[in-house]
Amino acid sequence: MSEISTIYKISVIAFTLCFRASGSGCPVLECWFVQEKPGHRGGFSVPMSQEKSLMFIRTEAYSEEIISDLHPPADISPSRVYYVTDPAGTFCSAALNPPKGSVNKPKCEINPFMPHASMVRWTSALTDSAQSPVYLQADWFSVAAQGLDEQLTLSNIMRAPSASKEPKVILSVSSKTPVVRSRLGEPVLLDCGFWVDQSSPVHGSGFSVEWRYQFRGEGRLVLAYDGKNDRFAETSETGADIDITGLYETGNASLILEESQVRHSGTYICTVYLPHLLAQVAVDLEIVEPPSLSIYPSPLPLLVPGQLLLIQCEASGFAPHTLDLGWEFTGADGKSRSLGQGGVTGHRQASDGTFSQSSRLELDSGKMRLGRGGDITCVAKHAGGTRRATATLSVIGVSAPSIEDSMAMVAVALLLYGMIKFLYWTFSSSDSSDTELKNKKEK
Repeated sequence: MSEISTIYKISVIAFTLCFRASGSGCPVLECWFVQEKPGHRGGFSVPMSQEKSLMFIRTEAYSEEIISDLHPPADISPSRVYYVTDPAGTFCSAALNPPKGSVNKPKCEINPFMPHASMVRWTSALTDSAQSPVYLQADWFSVAAQGLDEQLTLSNIMRAPSASKEPKVILSVSSKTPVVRSRLGEPVLLDCGFWVDQSSPVHGSGFSVEWRYQFRGEGRLVLAYDGKNDRFAETSETGADIDITGLYETGNASLILEESQVRHSGTYICTVYLPHLLAQVAVDLEIVEPPSLSIYPSPLPLLVPGQLLLIQCEASGFAPHTLDLGWEFTGADGKSRSLGQGGVTGHRQASDGTFSQSSRLELDSGKMRLGRGGDITCVAKHAGGTRRATATLSVIGVSAPSIEDSMAMVAVALLLYGMIKFLYWTFSSSDSSDTELKNKKEK
């Protein structure tokens, strides 16, 4: 019994040490420390340097005893090892903590950060004073991290006393949906949340939230909210909103698009401003709408051997524009085979931004071995799914009749025989009546 008690105590002690070292399940995050190379004299291209770095992360402050129990790898410079205090556990996500031995690892980059006043008008109230607070005199860092399988994107601003390697997270902006796909016309939620350290002087000094859209070099302001003065900036965007109640209560800055359109596809940047600080994350939105298919002419006319029949498949209302069109034939035996792509036209774009495209196919029953016909299917492969449209093709005049044709001919023969027999009986009966009437008159 005493041996069991001893083993139990040892297990508890070991678990406690492990728990303390790991910081309540927070990851040990491998990052790249990226900064401008010293001695740069300006120019368009700024040379950058990058060094391996490591962040030990806890939700509570470090003690000298805890730090002494941690042993960073020898290939990382001690000057690039950081002992991070993250009170809200923003780094402590499963998406940033892969299983031991996993090949896939989260992406992480650390940069020096320089606090500054923002120049956009909806943040001007955050820095009314022309003087910088003493609180800003410290070492500041920004950390950008991307979780596994596109589960998380994170941007944290950390502050450390000058020459210290123990920074603390002050501002965190994150999204649990870095990539969003939506059907056309559906409401869309682009997740973005932020957290501010309550013990920091910047807490309670006001904030601003901004959503910007970028796509292929073009950008526009979607929504901007001045939290200090409780007002929205004027924008040309319609159908976009945020939950003000959730913004103040839980830091929920998610963007709500009432009805998704093709023009909404692109990158959305969520930026949260505090006095002299900012952090931002990007969310990619893709509108994916599969095509509607139609085959013309409808229905397909009868095909005679030696005759050519031109048919067309029209794919319309799809986005994005990438589409693979093809044709299939299924005979009476149930076997399917490809008839190729046919002649595919270029894309045409409608006023709503969706695309259409056509494929034309020339049918020759002799060359294509179509037999007595079957099902002609247009197949469209798209990011939104595979779509099919089918039309029935009948070929007449083929030398070898099918069982159905033979039965039909027998039925027609029987019908003709019955009609002839009926007419014969009718005329025979009429002739007999006329003969009897004539004989009576002669008498």
